[in-house]
Amino acid sequence: MRIGEVAEKAGVSVRALRYYEEQDLLRPDRSAGGQRRYPDTAVGRVRLIQQLFAAGLPSRSVREVLPCVDTGTAAPGLLDHLETERARISRRIIDLLAARDRLDNVIANTRNPPPECNHTQ
Repeated sequence: MRIGEVAEKAGVSVRALRYYEEQDLLRPDRSAGGQRRYPDTAVGRVRLIQQLFAAGLPSRSVREVLPCVDTGTAAPGLLDHLETERARISRRIIDLLAARDRLDNVIANTRNPPPECNHTQ
C-alpha cells in the first residue's frame, strides 16, 4: 500500500506516518523508485500507535511495546514499565469519568434547575 492509502484508511495524515517512520515505529519497504510501500497490516499498526499516543505513552514507550505485539514476548523489565503505564492510564480513566460526571451534573442542572436555584431569574 502507498503512504496516502495507509493515511486515508487509518485516518491520519501522511505527515504522521512520516513521523512514525522517523521514530522507528513504522517501517515501510521502498520501491525501486524510492516510494514507501506498506504491508496491509500497517493500518492496524497505525491505529495501535494512535491509541498508545492518545493514552499518553511517549514514542520511546510505544517503540518498546510494538515488538511485544509482534512477538508476544517482552524484554526484561518492560512488563514492569507497561504495568506502570497501565496503572497511570487507569487513574486517568477514573479522572476522566469524574470530569464527565461533573459535566453531566452541570448539563442536567442547567436544563432543569432545581427549585432552590435562583440563577435563572
